[in-house]
Amino acid sequence: MSEHTAVVRWSRGDHEFTYEKYSRDHTLEFDNGATVKASSAPAWFGDPAGVDPEEMLVAALSSCHMLTFLAVAAKSGYLVERYEDHPVGFLEKNEQGRLAITRVSLRPRIDFGGDRRPDPSTIERMHAKAHANCFIANSVRTAVSIAL
Repeated sequence: MSEHTAVVRWSRGDHEFTYEKYSRDHTLEFDNGATVKASSAPAWFGDPAGVDPEEMLVAALSSCHMLTFLAVAAKSGYLVERYEDHPVGFLEKNEQGRLAITRVSLRPRIDFGGDRRPDPSTIERMHAKAHANCFIANSVRTAVSIAL
């Protein structure tokens, strides 16, 4: 239905190319012109000023869920004023004993406006529908939970 592209750029520069010394810094360039400074996580010799792939996965899951939730809310006639999430991803060993982001906990806080506001059970159903229709959640094996 659609294609999504990015450019990932890395070069050695003047760094020694051994496991402990090579630079993990790289850039991610997107078709809209946005450029993101990226690196590996500090635990893997990365620069803490860069965004690491694990953070990007967690953010992508949260962003996709939010965008899908907003669509569900709008189609249901609810007015969302604010949406904020502080998701947490867990890097752990999976069933095969390999490191993976095995689970992500989304912790959205939503402010509704207008006269018509959903009750807690409706909000829960809206989150379930958003999760079931989130492109990114449908693309990964990571368990995603929503803590309300």
